[in-house]
Amino acid sequence: MYDQIFIFLAEEEARGGLFDIGATLPLVAIQFLILMFVLNTILYNPLITFMNERNEYVLDNLSKASEMLKTAEELKTQYENDLALTKKEAQREISEAQKLQKALFETEINSAQEAINGVVETSLQNLTSKKEAALASLTSEVDSMSTRILARVFTPRVKA
Repeated sequence: MYDQIFIFLAEEEARGGLFDIGATLPLVAIQFLILMFVLNTILYNPLITFMNERNEYVLDNLSKASEMLKTAEELKTQYENDLALTKKEAQREISEAQKLQKALFETEINSAQEAINGVVETSLQNLTSKKEAALASLTSEVDSMSTRILARVFTPRVKA
């Protein structure tokens, strides 16, 4: 029984051989074209449109981001320039304030020194006048005491 099957399979048909063009080849070609059309309309076209929209969105965002970056750089340089100018102005104002404060301090020191010198001068004058008055009173007291001492020393003593 197996022999008959092998013999049946081994028999060569004289029709078409390797390339047998029959009704199945156009059917397979039509099926392939229909499948390609269906896949194209159902899957590929929506996917391609979605990818194109996504690409446009990404490019749009990239262009906006680059514009924002450029604007940010411009603002940064402007603020850095403004900051440098402000720092210079602040340093100038600080140095002017220090000079003014130093001048005021020297004026105050000079006026205080003059006031102290005046007080010292009046104190010295007062002390000098008091010293002269004290010396004058001491001189008069010493003179009166010396005259009394001399009068006692040179006056004869009477014994009682």
